[in-house]
Amino acid sequence: MKNLSGLSHLFATVFLHYYAVFMVVPAITDVTMAAICPGENECSLAIYLTGFQQTIIGVGSLVMMPLVGNLSDKYGRKPLLALPMALAIIPLATLAYSRTRYFFYAYYVLKTLTSIICDGSINCLALAYVADNVAEGRRATAFGVLSGIGSSAFVCGTFSSRFLSTDSTFKVSASVAFVSLVYMKVFLQDSIVDQNLSTPILSNGKCRVDVVDKSTKKVQVFKTMPSLEDMSCLLRSSVTFTQAAVVAFFSNLTDVGLHASLMYYLKAKFHFNKDQFADLMVISGVAGTFSQLILLPILAPLLGEGKLLSLGLFFTCAHTILYSIAWSSWVPYAASMFSILFVFTQPCMRTIVSKQVGSSEQGKAQGCISGIGSIANVISPLLFSPLTALFLSERAPFDFPGFSIMCVGFASMVALIQSMMIRMEPPIAEEKAHNSDYAEA
Repeated sequence: MKNLSGLSHLFATVFLHYYAVFMVVPAITDVTMAAICPGENECSLAIYLTGFQQTIIGVGSLVMMPLVGNLSDKYGRKPLLALPMALAIIPLATLAYSRTRYFFYAYYVLKTLTSIICDGSINCLALAYVADNVAEGRRATAFGVLSGIGSSAFVCGTFSSRFLSTDSTFKVSASVAFVSLVYMKVFLQDSIVDQNLSTPILSNGKCRVDVVDKSTKKVQVFKTMPSLEDMSCLLRSSVTFTQAAVVAFFSNLTDVGLHASLMYYLKAKFHFNKDQFADLMVISGVAGTFSQLILLPILAPLLGEGKLLSLGLFFTCAHTILYSIAWSSWVPYAASMFSILFVFTQPCMRTIVSKQVGSSEQGKAQGCISGIGSIANVISPLLFSPLTALFLSERAPFDFPGFSIMCVGFASMVALIQSMMIRMEPPIAEEKAHNSDYAEA
């Protein structure tokens, strides 16, 4: 590893930020229901509002994620991290002040606008930072550790929420989010971005290359904005990259669909509340943290990223379908234990993508995949939120409250099938190095 100190500060920054963000997750469903439909266990308006919010965030993120990745390749990761981390504090502080109906709607608007930049960008930039400082052969382990840090923050955040009042939860969350921003600004060293590095994918003679004036070292912001041509070049750069992008789309379709539906489903069917949501998340988080920090570093060198990706998607499918047919309140707790294996999906997919581009394009590649995931974030609520509202209401065509979640499981099956077809090509960065050596000779 090139910059161990920088990675440790990055991990601390990611932990603090996600600790603050995840702390409010168990409480937000109850806060939403209390503000919009007080005293009820089923509220179609709350489901539709959540779905609409995710759609708007997805549309915005579709533009912002590739842009953030591109800009980070030019200006470094740290300056780009500061903006989403600062914006994330605003909606948390709003509910920390009050959770009445009007303040909830103010939070709703602020959360929607800030999440266009915040959602996904911190993870995208953190992945690019890790790729800057870790050799290709160890990236699967490093990405797994980064995901494990996120999972441990998830565990600690939801565990804290279990023992805090709703009022205290939002106040503590806003405070920790501010601390994470200050910590990042003070301690995190930026990645070294070498402007002299060539661009292996976009310099193949078929795609446009933006040249930086080395004499002045000035970069025009608009020249760093990603175009459809840039994304098309990335997708055409290798079959592996394209297949990973398809997996990313259906994987995100599954994640967003499950997140949008599950809590309302459990509240309607089993009357879950904030504490039970927190218990469920702690179980899932502990299992996922153990897997990413202990199992993934052991299994990745033995099985490879491709097989672990398929294994993770298989258990994603299994646990989603188990949620949909839950016949008792203990079944969701059993299903959450599957996270010990389905958490392999993201770090393995991101590792495969990382190995297909050069060191000067890590932000662009991760941003491209995040942007493709954002397309799924737009489509998923449009598909699954109406289904969830319909099958949790009295107008359901047949008695199957978990039908929308079952449909989410079918989307994960598509991702699983595609993952088993991925061709593990040699890393493009290695091919370029070999070609350069040959040319020099």
